[in-house]
Amino acid sequence: MFKQAIIVFLLLATLVLPFALRPQTPAPGQAEDALVIITPHNEAIRQEFGLAFARWYQARTGRTVTLDWRLIGGTSEIARYLEGEYTAAFQNHWVNTLGRPWTNTVLHAFANGALPADAPASAKEAREAFLASNVGCGIDLFFGGGSYDFIRQAQAGNLVASAVFKNHPEWFTEAVIPPVFAGEAFWDREGRWVGTVLSSFGIIANRDALRRLGVTRLPQGWADLADPRFFGEVALADPTKSGSMAKAFENVIQQQMQRVVAERLAVLGAVDEATRRSAELAAVADGWREGLKLIQQIGANARYFTDSAQKVPIDVAAGDCAVGMGIDFFGRQQQEAVRRRGADDRVTYVSPVGGAVASVDPVGLLRGAPHRAVAEAFIEFSLSMEGQKIWNLQPGTPDGPAYFALRRLPVRRDFYTLPGIAAVRSDPHEDPYGPQDRLIYRPERTGRLFREMAFIIRVMCLDTQPELKRAWRSLIAAGMPAEALAVFQELTAVDYAATQGRIRSALRSPNKVEELLLAKELAQKFRDQYERTVELAEAAQRGR
Repeated sequence: MFKQAIIVFLLLATLVLPFALRPQTPAPGQAEDALVIITPHNEAIRQEFGLAFARWYQARTGRTVTLDWRLIGGTSEIARYLEGEYTAAFQNHWVNTLGRPWTNTVLHAFANGALPADAPASAKEAREAFLASNVGCGIDLFFGGGSYDFIRQAQAGNLVASAVFKNHPEWFTEAVIPPVFAGEAFWDREGRWVGTVLSSFGIIANRDALRRLGVTRLPQGWADLADPRFFGEVALADPTKSGSMAKAFENVIQQQMQRVVAERLAVLGAVDEATRRSAELAAVADGWREGLKLIQQIGANARYFTDSAQKVPIDVAAGDCAVGMGIDFFGRQQQEAVRRRGADDRVTYVSPVGGAVASVDPVGLLRGAPHRAVAEAFIEFSLSMEGQKIWNLQPGTPDGPAYFALRRLPVRRDFYTLPGIAAVRSDPHEDPYGPQDRLIYRPERTGRLFREMAFIIRVMCLDTQPELKRAWRSLIAAGMPAEALAVFQELTAVDYAATQGRIRSALRSPNKVEELLLAKELAQKFRDQYERTVELAEAAQRGR
């Protein structure tokens, strides 16, 4: 009986002890203050920032605070959720407070940050009423995710200016947080969002899987993922579901644009400005096509397109995929997790040479925030050196995270020059502001086509994946015959002009049927194209 009692005790201890040792923050209703945050950030980030902010807040105010994290998915899902919540809130305000009729004109105007000058009077009134209101969604902060969705939320009017810009003007300088770096905006000029941490994109690879495939060299750039040896071995996320993956694909296209423009202008010689500008515009259009070609080949090598970018490094680490496209910190965190379990170096992260730009994960104050003062305090904390250290210091070090190495790169430039900081950092050799072969982001080239780009990748690679993979397999088997490859890569329907014209118009139309019909049409076009590729490739193979 005594032995059985000991066994029962040990089993109970095994179950209970992890919960007993888990760091605690006051439960809702027990703390004096509360903060509601919607975020795509993972549990480690939420836990470390929750603990650190609670300590910081109590030290400065003498009050306790609890953080209520709202988790509904990635940034794309968050954007859709906020759109629905603000629409419902403003409809209630417009109808029940202002006593105005709810119409389609009002629906499509109140959150339109680009309302035309000739818009109906009711549309302008709705927009003005929304911006003058304090309608909310019951959430204080939007924290984490790419800047694209924050820009859209700011344009819609769902984000409002934070007091941190007035309270700490010394932070918003070239020496601390530059307004723009390598073409990427790091904070909103109107103060509606600000980057707290940097993200980049690259290749996560499994050395054991590479050896299995006979690949002796780590991938160095995006083009390496189009290697036929990686057929069925590339882990990718759906860019229409994952904003981070869409940003990674945008990096692919931007790099091709940068390359083609540089090559064209280098041989152009001395010409007038108008000729030079015309040549540059033509090169940008060709770079768009070259980028889509490369994405098409990488997509053809895909094992899958998952809804969550966090799945990619996990599957690469497990050897289910040899390589994957992902966010830098996902790769570093998975690498650390594998090493921690067995000192294994099979997982590695590679930053593509000249193929990735550092962009920010921002924080923004939501309109109608129910706990605005606490929300402002969180923004201040996240940008303070105390908050910045949480991102990249080793766990257990003074001012560092308590339990998890977040392996993220702080946005503050002065963090990297703190005396003795390298000795306690998780990634002491990483400096996003240091000299390196970097991609210079040109937002005017693809920024306004971000959604259109994701749509094109969906119809070109996801909706048609069985046909795409069959065509690519046939091309590989036939030795990439030129005629078949040309049919495979026929992209006139989604070229730069079509994207800015017909595709953009359909995706921006208030009638969602237009987008559905265009998706169906383009998907069928690519299916026919891929089937024709198979016919030509098989004929070429028979003729060899």
